[in-house]
Amino acid sequence: MSAHRPATRVLPPAPYAAALLGGWWLDRRMLPLSLDWGVAGNALGWLAVGIGLALFAWTLFTFHRHRTTVNPYRAASTLCTEGPFRFSRNPIYVGDWFILAGVSLLMKTAWPLVFAPFVWAMLRYGVIRHEEAHLEARFGDDYRAYRARVRRWL
Repeated sequence: MSAHRPATRVLPPAPYAAALLGGWWLDRRMLPLSLDWGVAGNALGWLAVGIGLALFAWTLFTFHRHRTTVNPYRAASTLCTEGPFRFSRNPIYVGDWFILAGVSLLMKTAWPLVFAPFVWAMLRYGVIRHEEAHLEARFGDDYRAYRARVRRWL
């Protein structure tokens, strides 16, 4: 555990981007895996993307207000427990899941969702585990109490 900075191994947006790009490539070049819900799918896709972006913006605003970093390779200066952090310890990643699902609907392919377990594993073990170890080392009992009352995802 390091109070100095998280030992993050993966840039958090990378697994989502890889799932979307890989899914698009597989769907167009190898084996289509249709997820075409017509107009309803487009509407749900845009709604999910909008929810994800709104959650991302709310989280950034909360970080800015507390004067701490969003950079997963830098030390947190403050333990954020307000705003979206009242509902999730990882609101940006939750927003990213909404965006992944929404873009999958807009691309009309299920391939990115097939990759979801790999995205989850990369985030859990390449990012979140290191962020949580850093927060526990830096904020101790305050972080442990926060972790006990707020779920990781939702």
